[in-house]
Amino acid sequence: MLRIHDTRARQVEEISGGRAVRVYTCGPAPHRRVHLGDLRTYVLSDLVRRVLEGRRTRVVACRHVADLAGPGGEAGGAARAHEDAFVHDAAALNLRPPEHAPRAGETVDLMIELIAGLVERGHAYAAPDGSVYFDVRTFPAYGELSGAGLDDLKPAGPAGAADPYRRFHADWALWRPADGDQGRDAPWGRGLPGPHVACSALSLRFLGERIDLHLGDAARRFPHHEAERAQSDAAAGHEVVRHWVHGERPLFDGREMAESAGNAVLLSDVVAAGLDPLAARLAFLGRRYRERLDLGWDVLRAADRTVRRWRARVAEWSESPSAPMAASYAERVGAALDDDLDTPAALAILRELELDESVAPGSKFETFLHLDQVLALDLSTEIGKPRVPPAGAAELLAQRERALAANDWAAADRLRDELADLGVRVTDTPEGQSWSL
Repeated sequence: MLRIHDTRARQVEEISGGRAVRVYTCGPAPHRRVHLGDLRTYVLSDLVRRVLEGRRTRVVACRHVADLAGPGGEAGGAARAHEDAFVHDAAALNLRPPEHAPRAGETVDLMIELIAGLVERGHAYAAPDGSVYFDVRTFPAYGELSGAGLDDLKPAGPAGAADPYRRFHADWALWRPADGDQGRDAPWGRGLPGPHVACSALSLRFLGERIDLHLGDAARRFPHHEAERAQSDAAAGHEVVRHWVHGERPLFDGREMAESAGNAVLLSDVVAAGLDPLAARLAFLGRRYRERLDLGWDVLRAADRTVRRWRARVAEWSESPSAPMAASYAERVGAALDDDLDTPAALAILRELELDESVAPGSKFETFLHLDQVLALDLSTEIGKPRVPPAGAAELLAQRERALAANDWAAADRLRDELADLGVRVTDTPEGQSWSL
């Protein structure tokens, strides 16, 4: 069974959810397009789902749609455009859609109900201006996810200067006044929910009070997930999430990926560069989810070459006689994935299988397609298609044929190397040269 690192427990633990595993992942921010730094989290969620389902475990997933911008108003049409772009990116990366995808803007009533319950239980208090705050001192377990205990949190400025109604500097707003069309009616006045409320309200509503896995990137541990945990547990009266799992955000060329840094690479940018979008998925799998991954165009191009090579090899192996799956290789890959999602080890085993001449091509075909149910790299897409050499390869192949006919072995070897650089493997046979991608 899958074993994965639990952020709160600070150790690797086995995931066991009985008949079904309930998984929650926060939706992307509404104010901008998702970039590769964001998408690594959603590939992690999809990988967890595929590994569990490969073990015949039913997964019920929820990922909310964050279409509320906060007290300043709804994100509006821009948020919908960003949502549409995310859905497109998710499909291009073969992310299986969640069973539940509630919109925050359409479920504010659930958030109001949650806030009212927290006030009634003494975990929140209303202020004269119509705000409602979570009383963090009523939740002693605050800080267990990030290690940021209450004693470590200092006021951002002079006490009470920015927020005169807040009783304690670490309290946060559950409800903020908002006038005009953007606001919603609530017992405390017209307003909008705070930034952490939606995830608590929607996860409790759609997955219940016992959630097996909550996934997210490490940047959201504090303050978002700390606040979310406090709200949910205070409302339910017990620990709601069994396992918190966080993946590291990737760098790009050694720097944090951000719009302000000018290196927020979109998946559409990867496609515009002539690369397969699933090259990004493979690049993510190249490092363990808890490790920093330094992406760059060289990394993405290398991943693209591997994806295309494996598809070509699978198409080539499909023409060989059928053979049983290489069970030992499949079991080793499965064991690596069960071991806290050790994807680099899993990919290394696949490369070993690719080069193992003792395994029949038909067996390699069956094994690669079986494992692609988890990897989701579309390795079957070239089956039955005519082989087309990459640009420039056809001329080099013709030159090499002429060199062989002239017994110019040095030129033939040089051309073989040039073809290899293009991803074309040349083999000499009694009938002449043959090639494969």
